[in-house]
Amino acid sequence: MLVFVLTCYPLSSPLEIWNSDWIIILIIPAFLVIGVWSGVYIWRMDVDSPRDEPIRFNRLRRKVYVYRFYHDGLRPFSRTAWRVRSEIYDWDDLRAEACSIYGPMGTGGLIETVTLAVVKPGTNQVIDRFHFAHGIQEGEMYWAMALLFMQQGPQALPHFPRPPRDWNNEDVSFNLARRLAPKVQWPADIDLESRTAP
Repeated sequence: MLVFVLTCYPLSSPLEIWNSDWIIILIIPAFLVIGVWSGVYIWRMDVDSPRDEPIRFNRLRRKVYVYRFYHDGLRPFSRTAWRVRSEIYDWDDLRAEACSIYGPMGTGGLIETVTLAVVKPGTNQVIDRFHFAHGIQEGEMYWAMALLFMQQGPQALPHFPRPPRDWNNEDVSFNLARRLAPKVQWPADIDLESRTAP
């Protein structure tokens, strides 16, 4: 918008440009639209994203079931662009990938994550990726446990003194966004298939 203003009045002084009434008529609605757009996007990210995005491993079917939340920042008012999809992948088509992302973050600019890549059968061509763990060490540990479970079964897993955290039943009394976030609800057919043998 500033480029538009400067090209319209190239011979005017900056004070004359900013004192014009029409510039206020253009800038205030633009800031209002951007503010509403950003506010709706931030609100929906808090209250539309589910409490968790679980991954289920079914050893007997050799399948992996992924509960994924999709959102589109360019369409914050859309109902179809913001939704949860349950996807099913073959275990043999998954590869773990460690990723390092540099950016202006509070961690010194480095974010490390582990994603699972879905490859086309018989090739190394990646057709999809999804988040697996936040840190490299955490991702290595989770991937090792997934490998143990899929290769040897639940008896090969280490014993943990406490049960795993259930994000659907966590205490959210002091977090409004978590209280409004929808609980994880698998489709009935996928829920049954992911828990049973073929």
